[in-house]
Amino acid sequence: MLRLLLRLGLRSTLRSCAASCSTHGSNTITRAYSTRSLRHLQERGLLSEIFPDDGSRLQDVLNSSEQCFYSGFDPTADSLHVGNLLVLVALLHCQRAGHDVIAVIGGATGQIGDPSGRRTERSAMEVETVEKNASAIEENLRRVFSNHERYFWRERGETDPLPPLRVLNNMEWYSQYSLVDFLAIIGRRFRMSNMLSRASVQSRLQSPDGMSFTEFTYQVFQAYDWLYLWRRHGCAFQARDGRWEGRER
Repeated sequence: MLRLLLRLGLRSTLRSCAASCSTHGSNTITRAYSTRSLRHLQERGLLSEIFPDDGSRLQDVLNSSEQCFYSGFDPTADSLHVGNLLVLVALLHCQRAGHDVIAVIGGATGQIGDPSGRRTERSAMEVETVEKNASAIEENLRRVFSNHERYFWRERGETDPLPPLRVLNNMEWYSQYSLVDFLAIIGRRFRMSNMLSRASVQSRLQSPDGMSFTEFTYQVFQAYDWLYLWRRHGCAFQARDGRWEGRER
C-alpha cells in the first residue's frame, strides 16, 4: 500500500510563516477548505503520518493564513508514474484549500540518485537525459493541475481561481555552487552520526554492494532543498510518499 507522509516544519518556521504569508483575498474559502482537506486525507487512509504529530496545531496554522506545500519529483523517467499519484492528490487538496503548492523537479538530485527502497545503486544517467526527463515531467505536472482546475474545479461551479502551481528545478540553486563551496558552506552543517542513523543508509551499508558516497549525500541535497524553499518561498510543509520515512529515522 502506498503511504503519504505529510511533514510539518519546525515550530519557529511555522510561526514565521504564519505571520508573513500573503493571502489571495478569499480567506473565507481558504479557511473552510483547509481543515476539511486534511480530514478527508486521513479518512481515506491517504495520510500515514504527520511529523511532528501535532494535529491541532497543524489545523490552527492552516486555518490562520495561506501556507506553502511542496513535493519533489526526480526525473528518473520521461513521465510521471503511478507512484506519484498520492503525492499529486495531496498537493491538489492543498491547492483547493487555497494554499500555495510547489513541485520541485530534481534536475540536480536526479543525477545523484535516490537510495531509498533500493538494494543497489541507480544507473547513472547522462545530463542530457535528465534534462529531457525534467522537461517532460514539468509538462505532465502542469497538465495534471490544468486539467484538474478545468474539469473538476470549474465544473463544480467554483469561480475563484486556484493558486497557481509553481514548478521549480533544484538545478537552479545548485548550479551556483562549486563542490568546494557547497561542502564548505552547507556540508559543515550536517553531522555524520545523524546521517548514518537513517534506515535507508543502514540497510544499504549492510548490503553486499554497500553505498556510494554519491548516494550517501542525497539526504544533504534533500534537506537543503527545503531550506532553500523556506528562505525563498516561505514553504514550511512537505508532502511525501511513504518511501521517505527511512530518511527520517
